[in-house]
Formats: sequence, C-alpha cells, structure tokens
Amino acid sequence: MANETAGGEARGWRAAAESALYGRDGFYLRSRPAAHFRTSVHASPLFAGAVARLLAATAEALGAGAVDFVDMAAGRGELAAAVAGACGETGPAVRAYAVERAAPPPGLDPRVAWCPRPPSGATGLLFANEWLDNVPVDVAEVGEDGVPRYVRVRQDGAEEPGDPVTGEDAAWLARWWPLAGAEPGTRAEIGGPRDAAWREAAGSLARGLAVAVDYGHTRAARPPFGTLTGFREGREVRPVPDGSCDLTAHVALDSLAPRAVRVPQRTALRALGVTGARPPLALAGTDPAGYVRALARAGEAAELTADGGLGGFTWVLQPVGLDLAALDALVPGLTGRG
Repeated sequence: MANETAGGEARGWRAAAESALYGRDGFYLRSRPAAHFRTSVHASPLFAGAVARLLAATAEALGAGAVDFVDMAAGRGELAAAVAGACGETGPAVRAYAVERAAPPPGLDPRVAWCPRPPSGATGLLFANEWLDNVPVDVAEVGEDGVPRYVRVRQDGAEEPGDPVTGEDAAWLARWWPLAGAEPGTRAEIGGPRDAAWREAAGSLARGLAVAVDYGHTRAARPPFGTLTGFREGREVRPVPDGSCDLTAHVALDSLAPRAVRVPQRTALRALGVTGARPPLALAGTDPAGYVRALARAGEAAELTADGGLGGFTWVLQPVGLDLAALDALVPGLTGRG
C-alpha cells in the first residue's frame, strides 16, 4: 500500500523526476531553464561556431551537400539557430531541427523546425548537449542487509527504502555499476533508461555522427553515493521533486555506446578551433577595439575549455554509417587519437 504523508505519495525517483520535470506543471514546461543554469551554448557563441564546424566536417566526410542538424533538448532553439546561421552561404545547406518537449518559443528562427522527437532518417549531426543528465532514472541504495533497493521519494524530498532491485535494472547494475559487497548507504543511479533514450536518438540517423555532451563517469570511477542533485536560479540545491528546481544526475557514459569514442570537451573544442590563447599585446596599440574583442573571445574560450568547469564535460562520439577516421582527418585531434 502506498505511503501517505504530508509530503505526498512515495514513489521511485524516476517517476517522481519525470513528473517534476516534464509533467503538466513541470520545471521544463513552465520555466525558462536558462535562468537556472548556464550551459556551453549560453556561455559563448564560440560553442555554436565549433558545432557548426563539426557539422561542416561531417558533411564533407559524408560527401553530402545538404545535411541535417538535430539539436536534442534544444531549450529555446538557440544552438540550432546559431549553427544554421554559422554555416551560412559558405557551408553545406542545413536543415535544422530543435527537439524539445515544451512548446516552441515566440520568435523562433524560421530556419529551425520544432519537433517533439528527432526526425527519422536524418543525415548529418545529432547533438545532445546536457540532455541525458535530465533523463530521469531510478536510484538504488544498499540496505543494512546488503541488498540494493530502490529509493522512494515523496514530493517534499523525503526518502525511504523500497523493494529490492530486480529484472533489467538489476542486470544493468551488475554490468555497469555493481553494488555486490558495497557498504550500506552506497548508491547508484540506474542508467538503463538513458541508454535506451540514446539508442533511439542515435538510431534516428540514417548516416552521420551522434554526439552526447554531459558530465559523467565510467565504471572504473563511479561515485559511491551517486550524483543526483537540484539546481535553482544558478545554485545547487537539495533535489526535491516538486517542480521547483532542475533535477540532474551525471551520466554513466560508458554504458551509452560501449564502442563510441569519448573525449573531454576541451579536447574536442580545441580541435574545432576554440582556444583560450590571448591576443598579442601589440594589437592593443594598432587596433584597441579589436584587441578588446579578441581578449573577450579568449576569455570565453578559456571558460569553455577550463579543466574544472565546462571543459570537464565529455563528448561521446558515435558514428552512424560514417568513417570516424575520415572525420578525424578533417578535424585533427577531434577524437584525441593523434
């Protein structure tokens, strides 16, 4: 029988977060997420420029004169519009898609098609920047008896132990986040739903490159107490599934696509021309305004590639009918293999 308290019915974290984030009054459907956290897209237009160069290189590797750009969890469509604009008249013809569960924003760039799911059979680049960390997952915790159990949560954030983890979730844990012999209180976030979401997204491509960008970890270094947290107005807060805050957890990156290439964001962006090099001081004497602009760009690039900040994201590069070596030849150093 369901537990009833002042905090509401207790249920698994996956169901609670799904309702809190994407329900009728959910965080992502009624608020403007950019007001609560800052992504690489919002940090600098240099990021969109780098993604546009990756799209152009993908088109060249495919031998395609026209390509699709599919932006997963597109927010207000900023990245899709910027990439379409950056390609302009000199790059490949771009069909841009913004994939988002919320309604399209007012004034959406007419070059961007708004859709609730990625188009089937696209050719080009599917880009998922900070999407998977918001795909809700269940949380497991090892009890005093050594048994991993689902963590149940009420709307006020109060938690309690639930049933033992079984079935596909138990199989996922055994392979990717083993808890056998772990101390009581050890936690894991069960990433199966994210793996399935990524397979569906990447599988929508006919040919091209699927890229997931997120904070994450691999089996060799799982966080013992998980990473589930909340964000509100730019501050980290206690995760409470009441729709008042973002709910996010780092991604088990190795389970998404075991054969995909994983590289730090700083590596990928530097290969795509984003560096934090300061402009020569001599420029200040000959072109003061140009020097200031170049200095600002260097600061933005440094933020995007900083080891302890945005540069710490990982890019998961999954080719679909594409020779990744050919792409690496067009963008030397992209995969970190030379």
